[in-house]
Amino acid sequence: MKLFVRCREELIDLSRPRVMGILNVTPDSFYAGSRVSQDDLLYRAEKMLREGADFLDVGGYSSRPGAEDVPESEELKRVIPAVRAVHEHFPEARISVDTFRARVAREAVEAGACMINDISGGQADPGMFDTVARLQVPYILMHMRGTPRTMQQLTDYEPDVVTEINRFFARQIARLHELGVNDIIVDPGFGFAKTLEQNYFMLKHLDRFLIHDKPLLAGMSRKSMFFRLLNKTPEEVLIPSVTAHAIAVLKGASVVRVHDVKETREALAVAEELIIIPK
Repeated sequence: MKLFVRCREELIDLSRPRVMGILNVTPDSFYAGSRVSQDDLLYRAEKMLREGADFLDVGGYSSRPGAEDVPESEELKRVIPAVRAVHEHFPEARISVDTFRARVAREAVEAGACMINDISGGQADPGMFDTVARLQVPYILMHMRGTPRTMQQLTDYEPDVVTEINRFFARQIARLHELGVNDIIVDPGFGFAKTLEQNYFMLKHLDRFLIHDKPLLAGMSRKSMFFRLLNKTPEEVLIPSVTAHAIAVLKGASVVRVHDVKETREALAVAEELIIIPK
């Protein structure tokens, strides 16, 4: 498996687990603690970097279930100044842009981002794959059906959720390879068009997503698979989130996308001691 990606001129080793910190410049993300205003953006970015974040994922479009559409102009207004500010103040930070729009991705990379995180896996904007090919930056290929507004009505999979997602990954990876894109990270999309039971089935069988010989990202931070199971709020499920990400790493995940960098980094230090890296 290719256990590295190139961000700008840096070759990043993914044979040890990496942490991606979430910076949502949105007013309506499902977890209130993740919402970052432009005023406290740099403080939050510095805190995450100090706590051990390997990447910062900046997004301006809430993907919570039922979320309303955000016009492209508004997403650009939120995301581009945020990426530019973080890049200017922390030039060594590896910034990912969380968007499914090709134009937002392109302008974010021009502003300082070095990775694209597309929740639609290339389905929402027909120009995304060509844009990634031109930019030659790492691309996070996530699985989702429909839109954030409709996805929870689209949860029927045959014969099972993992098999169908792997078919999707195979098709999209083949298209990307044809365009000359090779730095690909796959993300099965916990919570995106999946039921509670399907989320746990994916976690149990997470290693089945390694068949594509691509690094694997797991993003479960404070999601409904925990607070619905435990009848709690997103604010109350830190421990389940951290535990699940440690499990994901033990099952082969190279990157975890989280709100709580310090706590996750400490949990992964323990998990990492159990991982046998081939010499």
